[in-house]
Amino acid sequence: MHYFNGLAVLSVTQLSRYLKELLEADDVLQNIWVQGEISDCKTYSNGHCYFTLKDAEAQLRCVYFKNARLRSEAPELRNGMAIAASGHISYYERDGKLQLYVEYVKLVGEGALFLRFEQLKARLAAEGLFDESRKRPLPGQPAVVGIVTSPQAAALRDMLRVLRVRYPLAEVLLAPTLVQGSEAPASIAAALDLLNEHGEAEVIIIGRGGGSIEELWAFNEEIVARAIARSRIPVISGVGHETDFTIADFVADYRASTPTAAATAAVPDIADWQSDLQAKQFELTELMEAYLEDMAEKVERTQRDLQRANPSDLLDRRRQQLDDTAEFLQMRLQHILSLRVERLSGMALRLHALSPLITIARGYAVVRRNSDSALVTSIQQVQPGDALTIQVTDGSIPVEVRRT
Repeated sequence: MHYFNGLAVLSVTQLSRYLKELLEADDVLQNIWVQGEISDCKTYSNGHCYFTLKDAEAQLRCVYFKNARLRSEAPELRNGMAIAASGHISYYERDGKLQLYVEYVKLVGEGALFLRFEQLKARLAAEGLFDESRKRPLPGQPAVVGIVTSPQAAALRDMLRVLRVRYPLAEVLLAPTLVQGSEAPASIAAALDLLNEHGEAEVIIIGRGGGSIEELWAFNEEIVARAIARSRIPVISGVGHETDFTIADFVADYRASTPTAAATAAVPDIADWQSDLQAKQFELTELMEAYLEDMAEKVERTQRDLQRANPSDLLDRRRQQLDDTAEFLQMRLQHILSLRVERLSGMALRLHALSPLITIARGYAVVRRNSDSALVTSIQQVQPGDALTIQVTDGSIPVEVRRT
């Protein structure tokens, strides 16, 4: 230790240890009850719980270790609860913080903020502002996305990055606003109304990153809830982390767990389109190949049909058929002629056998009446004066019938 102007110069570590020893030597501070409202409450996987106790004018950091929680059978702590915590005050040298190391917790109420939250939630729910029937579907491919948030927020950079990667076709309209503090609720409502008046946005994202219940409280105010409810454009809320719920979440058409998730919900993923297009291109290629193969088979069949229907081939077949028919007709005609010759020969033989010439040749004569060439076989067939012809072997003799 060294001195300056007669005063000891302490290191930060020496001063921190001095403050720690000073606090721990005070009997009042080593067994004390402190009452306030919980905010910024976080319970880690190891079971240790860290939170802030606050009232209207001050706040105190608190540490509630797992062993103390198990001994006291404490309820699950959450933001907005009003409690009385007992324990001892000490100085945490590494972070330079005054902390209450909690040994026991007693519930004394739900807390002013939590009570306001529940009262407004119940009233708006009774009006039907949370009804699923009034929630509108989000557009599938919005050309313009409106964003209501702080221009300086890290959440805005995250949302813009997601929108650019997932759907670079969308245009973004930013309606800048405060996202915490007493003026934030009116600012958020005005930004929502401005995007509705502008009219180009097809979906609106309202959001901010995580924070304590006080930092997120602007999204629990009625003026913001009413602005979301009267919006003609579908609204996505993305406020805080996954475990944070605000009145804005209940009124919005879609609640996202984070601003990044809100941007993801607002637009389609162009990568999915590309994959779908590739799949459709592959399917279309297969269909075209199958179609072309089918057409090739049809063309081949048509070519064969045309070949069979070729006029020269048809004429050749018809010529052959004509030759075959002619040959058949000729053979048929010869057969018919042969039959007719045979029949004529038979008839000639029969006629020859019946011919008067045969009779005449045997010494007989044939008499015919000249008037009608009728064969005269009886005297009853002639009258005196009739002219007759007598046919003999070597000629004919004309005679006339006379009366005897």
